Amino acid sequence: MSRTAALTPLLLVTLIGGCTTVTSGPSWTGGTLADFAPARFAKEEAELKAQAQEIINEPKSIGAKHILVMHKDSERKPPGITRTREEAKARAEEVLKQLRAGAKFDDLVLKYSDEPGVDESFGSVGVFEKKVMVKAFADTAFKLKVGEISNIVETPFGFHIIQRTQ
Repeated sequence: MSRTAALTPLLLVTLIGGCTTVTSGPSWTGGTLADFAPARFAKEEAELKAQAQEIINEPKSIGAKHILVMHKDSERKPPGITRTREEAKARAEEVLKQLRAGAKFDDLVLKYSDEPGVDESFGSVGVFEKKVMVKAFADTAFKLKVGEISNIVETPFGFHIIQRTQ
């Protein structure tokens, strides 16, 4: 019988959690059967549990507001937006720098956001479920804590800086 054929049933039993009384494998394996499966899968199991906990803890909906800096190729841009993508990104970086230095989000929304209707909405996108927003925007917003401000997020609409409100 080959080494693999001899070891396979013992490993299968160990991997599925049975036969805990077998304490040693063939000498050429370098260890006991207990050395194989548990250590090998402990990291993967911990990662899967952490991912599952994130999904369980994620709220169904959140509230957010944003500063949107658009460029000439942005979807749904209002007339008059002529800046290039690079200029828009530089503008968003300047806004983020001001926010990190302590500027108030609401003040910068009115000054820098190109979103149509920003004078009435003050950048609020309201309360929303993850599935209704553009993926990059939603993924970032749902990872924020209430009050936290994101880094720059690019979507087909331009460059966003997001603040979670609830």
